[in-house]
Amino acid sequence: MEHTQSRTELQPVILAGGSGTRLWPVSRSHYPKQFLPLTGEQTLLQQTAERLDGLGASAPLVLANVEHRFLAAEQLRAAGVEHARIVLEPEGRNTAPAIALAALQAQAEGRDPLLLILAADHHIGDPEAFQAAVARAMTLAEAGHLVTFGIVPTAAETGYGYIQQGESLGEAGARVARFVEKPDAATAREYVDSGDYLWNSGMFVFRASLYMQELQRFEPGIVEACRAALEGAREDLDFLRVDPEAFAAAPNISVDYAVMERTEHAAVTPLAAGWSDIGSWSALAGVRGVDEQGNTLRGDCLLEDSEGCVVDADGLLVAGIGLRNLAVVATRDAVLVADRDRVQDVKLIVERLKADNRSEHVNHTAVYRPWGCYESIDTGARYQVKRITVNPGARLSLQMHHHRAEHWVVVSGTARVTNGEQNYLVTENESTFIPIGQVHCLENPGALPLELIEVQSGSYLGEDDIVRLEDVYGRA
Repeated sequence: MEHTQSRTELQPVILAGGSGTRLWPVSRSHYPKQFLPLTGEQTLLQQTAERLDGLGASAPLVLANVEHRFLAAEQLRAAGVEHARIVLEPEGRNTAPAIALAALQAQAEGRDPLLLILAADHHIGDPEAFQAAVARAMTLAEAGHLVTFGIVPTAAETGYGYIQQGESLGEAGARVARFVEKPDAATAREYVDSGDYLWNSGMFVFRASLYMQELQRFEPGIVEACRAALEGAREDLDFLRVDPEAFAAAPNISVDYAVMERTEHAAVTPLAAGWSDIGSWSALAGVRGVDEQGNTLRGDCLLEDSEGCVVDADGLLVAGIGLRNLAVVATRDAVLVADRDRVQDVKLIVERLKADNRSEHVNHTAVYRPWGCYESIDTGARYQVKRITVNPGARLSLQMHHHRAEHWVVVSGTARVTNGEQNYLVTENESTFIPIGQVHCLENPGALPLELIEVQSGSYLGEDDIVRLEDVYGRA
């Protein structure tokens, strides 16, 4: 990849606070799409960070939901991203406040860099074209513009907002004439045929101080709330937690509505780099590609006489006969079957799950923790069986349970166990027993993942029956 030398400091800001509804049931609120390997071996967050290599940029500043903090940190570490700064949002307040936190944080450190604002859940097929567009956008930003990236349309898409290009600013782009909401099909065709319109990508380059100047002009309440949130922030391990009450006072508004549609400094740089926001199962199919029958298949799938379908099978066989234009998505605990023309309405299912107080929109059967993950295998009236994976060098909290005992059987690796006053190793094909009320701890001292089967038994098996006495991850 050709390296681009920055003429000024470029501070990447990765917005990673998505909630995980549009690609349900694979995406969940505790494991949204930015943390999933949807288009390759790496997750979308890891791909976004890797895309920065060669720009000569600073280490990224990542805005993440507090519930996703360990996912974000572990995935960045696994991708070899060093010195990333993770700022935790106690709740989602949309993109204008999130970017304000990033700009204020940079200024508090005595810097005034160009901010490269990226979403953690976008796909870009041509990283070199992306980097070339960033270089062009930086030229405009250095000249005093707030620059957005406009995607060169490949179809009359009705699912995106559009940007009309105005006065030319040379090879780097043009002034923004206007932003347009998602159009109907006929209007979208007119836009594309005119050649004057680009898709609105939600990615930006601008000087931190100029953004804050315009935000103060149009939405001073956001500036006030974000300043207070950072003034009340506290360090937590490798994270920065902003003050939750102060941040909650920030108006919930996007950067487009807050600034870009109102400022006189808006400019747009065209981007043709195989971009997708992967906003639906049909959009994901466009990225993954299709076979001779127009089907996009992943996982264990068998289709007969089926065309134009998206099938994603995770952990079980999905077979179909005579299917046309359907999305079929199967996970271990949920199956979605939808007309591909209606996949945007998956959010209606998520809303019903929430209304019914169900959990399938929150977690998978596999639940991720800072030390690894666990998956529920079987549950009964007074027992539960889990498969537990502990990362190399990781350690669970020193804890006890009031209502359950636990039996641990090591399948692979070696466990270091604290069981009351005892401390000992348990290796493959060995087991140990933790009585009710016993203080205990589990640790993986090895270089390979530790896998074990845990059998819980007792009168109450809820996750809230954990009394943490000592925890390296700062959890209560």
